[in-house]
Amino acid sequence: MKEPLPRAGGRRRTWTTFGDIRRMPTEYEIVTHDTNYTVRKNRDAALEQNPSSVANLWFLTYRDKSPLAADDWLGFRDPDEMTYRRYVAVQHRQETVVAGILEEYAGAHRDPKLAPGWSAALATLFAPARFPLHGLQMCTAYLGQMAPSSYVTNCAAFAAADVFRHVSLIAYRTRELERAFPDLGFGTRERARWEQDAAWQPARKAIEIALTAYDWGECFAVVNLVLRPTLDDLWLRQIGEVARDNGDDETWLLLSNLALDAQRCRRWSIALAKYAVAQRAENAGVLQKWVDRWAPRADEAVASLAEVLAAGPEKPRDAAETREGARQSRIALLAEAGLEAR
Repeated sequence: MKEPLPRAGGRRRTWTTFGDIRRMPTEYEIVTHDTNYTVRKNRDAALEQNPSSVANLWFLTYRDKSPLAADDWLGFRDPDEMTYRRYVAVQHRQETVVAGILEEYAGAHRDPKLAPGWSAALATLFAPARFPLHGLQMCTAYLGQMAPSSYVTNCAAFAAADVFRHVSLIAYRTRELERAFPDLGFGTRERARWEQDAAWQPARKAIEIALTAYDWGECFAVVNLVLRPTLDDLWLRQIGEVARDNGDDETWLLLSNLALDAQRCRRWSIALAKYAVAQRAENAGVLQKWVDRWAPRADEAVASLAEVLAAGPEKPRDAAETREGARQSRIALLAEAGLEAR
């Protein structure tokens, strides 16, 4: 970052990289602005190598020539203005809450008292979720690598860290459940369930195809506008509510904590979609095409998993209610982003 210019004619100037903004940049802008090393002015290629190299052609094809384009991606801002320092502070507070929950319930020894139907549902639906979540983490990390500005890169980087936190907490909770129910396959059968159980196959198909969404704009639309808002509602809100109804307050509280990360992801995803459309009106059609293509896959993933919540627990949730709840979560996000509901 260039040093601030000295006073000229009695008027203070700011950092030259921001242009003539006539104000001091915020801390968020200072540490984020134009730090993406693959996006540089007056350079023919993303990386310091032959412009025709495989890596440079990849960036050229899937970022620079993406149908989702703007005149100035550096104008986008994260509504939460998240920096690394702030992110660490926020997550430290959340992890302090999580640690308190885990400590309280570990001492209470409540897991062995869970009803058989709910413990079986946890083994089928909750524990294997770390596999699709890891797939979404990889998609989000890829989005950060391919993003056309450092402001988008940072949002995606923090979102990937959020999903990793989700995966880690599921793994920790799975270990607790393994100790309470050693015969239900906790910690040993998750991969087999992910790869073979009929309930998981639509979600598995959606996640694995999403990993091939190489265009950065499509990756953003697939993950942030379709899959995450749909599946987050199932994994974080609805499974949490069914857990509470079946006496598993620990799982409900842990998922409620993780939902705060998902809400932050929704905010910047909506902001980025709105910014893209404001930059170029035709971007609305570009995003809508991807949303329309992927919405049915997200709905199929939820529909299959919803049957587990309807059939397993002692206090189930109607499958149609689960499907519609997840769909409405996506519709609400799209409406805020100015896109048509699907």
